[in-house]
Amino acid sequence: MLASLVATLLLAAPAVELAPPVARPGDAVLVRVIGAAEEPRGTAAERPLVFWQEGEEWRALAALPSELAPGTIPVQIDARGAELSAALEVVDPAFPVRTLTVAKKFLAPPAAVQRRIAADRKAFARAFARKFAPPLFQDRFDWPRRAATSGRYGDQRTFNGERASVHYGLDVTGPVGAAIAAANDGEVVLVRDAYMSGQTVVLWHGAAVFTTYFHLSRVDVKVGQRLRRGEVLGALGASGRVTGPHLHWGVKVNGLYVDPESILGIDFPAGTAPPRRAGPPEPPAAPPETATEVPVEPTAAP
Repeated sequence: MLASLVATLLLAAPAVELAPPVARPGDAVLVRVIGAAEEPRGTAAERPLVFWQEGEEWRALAALPSELAPGTIPVQIDARGAELSAALEVVDPAFPVRTLTVAKKFLAPPAAVQRRIAADRKAFARAFARKFAPPLFQDRFDWPRRAATSGRYGDQRTFNGERASVHYGLDVTGPVGAAIAAANDGEVVLVRDAYMSGQTVVLWHGAAVFTTYFHLSRVDVKVGQRLRRGEVLGALGASGRVTGPHLHWGVKVNGLYVDPESILGIDFPAGTAPPRRAGPPEPPAAPPETATEVPVEPTAAP
């Protein structure tokens, strides 16, 4: 009788799981707390986690800083008075270095343009200032366009041999006018012609997740519109600071831009994700109909 009671209590004890268990700097990681009756609290990489209830468990998305050093990162959870922890292994991403050439006006814009850039930043800040809410999506994220890439998250970039920056998105190739789709269910929170990012759309997906679509040639949606995953929101273009036609696709989680490929790897219905690998990322597979496209030189996100 006592043994049965102990076994029942052990089965009911809260537990924490990470998806994936091995990540790269700049990744999104799904944190699952199973068996907690009340909303837990926690941190990952010393950043607070915000949970939502998903069936009989609680979930949060951790955003790892891109400058995070490789090693073991503790994930600390307080669940119903039970102190839980999990070890997240962070591997060396070996982000590549790239040299790009852009028009000088994009590196040293005049005063009038600087005012426009400041207004753009305020507009983005307003769009990202959404109160936390549970996910608007149920399925996993998908590519906004299935094609070859010309720039990856984390690329260390030098512009005109003078200015260094980090690329916080994924550049997807294609001809001007190619359809761009919503990566998941969400709400349009920004449509803007910005100086750096050109024709821009930002979607809010709940769970502190936003996706951004830069350098479009056409926008087919308006602020407040709800979109389903795969629904066309505009067309690929070359607006803003670019060196050729492409889509710059970004994913922002809890205030940090993360690697879009990391969120693509999370199976949200199952709550799982494969471990991420160390070193430069392998080229993502392009479907047969777009595998022959030639990548163009990428841009840097504002």
